[in-house]
Amino acid sequence: MQDQHRGTGAQAQAADRQEPAILVERPQDGIAVVTLNRPGARNALSLEVLKGLREIFSQLASDDAVRAIILAANGPAFCAGHDLKELTAHRGQADGGKAFYSETMTTCSELMQGMVACPKPIIAAVHAMATAAGCQLVATCDLAIAAQGAKFCTPGVNIGLFCSTPMVALSRNVPRKRAMEMLLLGEIIDAQTAADYGLVNRVVPAERLMDEAMGFARRIADKSAATVRIGKEAFYRQIEQPLGEAYDYAAAIMVENMLYRDAEEGIGAFIEKRNPEWKGC
Repeated sequence: MQDQHRGTGAQAQAADRQEPAILVERPQDGIAVVTLNRPGARNALSLEVLKGLREIFSQLASDDAVRAIILAANGPAFCAGHDLKELTAHRGQADGGKAFYSETMTTCSELMQGMVACPKPIIAAVHAMATAAGCQLVATCDLAIAAQGAKFCTPGVNIGLFCSTPMVALSRNVPRKRAMEMLLLGEIIDAQTAADYGLVNRVVPAERLMDEAMGFARRIADKSAATVRIGKEAFYRQIEQPLGEAYDYAAAIMVENMLYRDAEEGIGAFIEKRNPEWKGC
């Protein structure tokens, strides 16, 4: 089944082709594929696309039928980042565009935080170029698969607009000096370098990109949704805490998790050498 999002918010329109800017498909039980669909604009993140993605991920977060999400893109680029033409067009406003820029950056930040808060793991399937806020999208996803020809860049410094919001996701996913290298030099790195940095999990031939992403999604979808949910939330909460607080929090989460019906079932199935039957609770 394919959901087409048109108009405002989640109904963002690909004006250049009069096609939906975002596609949502359910190719298999438990899996949703969200596809950026502005190929003529290199999938640039206009304000409407940002709002659309924010709404879509919010909807999928509360959809019990979805266990894992893949973020992909159509066209010659994965995502070129913010729509610079749209941003420039608002400079002529009385405030120099400040209100529009504020809304755009706030919406972008809300989208990224919503992706982290989403209880369903999100897997980026990256082809071609992921630039600036497009690279931020990749870094924000829980997992990322890159095609061999994929490239990544945070080039804002080259045009006088430092990639400050992409920096938030980037600095939480790659070592500090690698992040600073990307941010200060603004140079393109290839897929293998991105994997070496820890920005992506795997690099595969382009023709296998979606198969690999679907393989990740299927394996996640086959696990207890309750366990995945509690684990993803715990990961992002503990990673921001001091060591002692992180262990106290994680220990309490394990106690809570042990009381889940799925934990009882999973442990019992392991001991009895049978397949577990998950109930999601």
